[in-house]
Amino acid sequence: MQRRYIISNRGGGTILAILFSHRFDIQYTPYMSNHYPNMLILDDIADSGKTFKDLEEDFPKPKYGALHYKNTSVFEPDYYAKEIDKDFGWIVYPWEKKDSNTIQNYLEN
Repeated sequence: MQRRYIISNRGGGTILAILFSHRFDIQYTPYMSNHYPNMLILDDIADSGKTFKDLEEDFPKPKYGALHYKNTSVFEPDYYAKEIDKDFGWIVYPWEKKDSNTIQNYLEN
């Protein structure tokens, strides 16, 4: 059996990827590579899709997954738990602070 690897984009997906690796006994690696045929790149949400789209240009071989996939995203992950629409609202994940700002507010700083 080939080894399987999981990684995140170093943002909201990091904790998710580590939890996933522990739960399913899949090796977490901090390095993205096209040399791992069984790699999954995880993020918490495919919102605009830009993060995944940019990663896919450099890493076309791995699979991509997210908890939430916004159907207006420019990138549809290979795997996702729930599809949401643009009116779903802002999601604050359990690993974030309850008073987390939207990404737009972070960009203003």
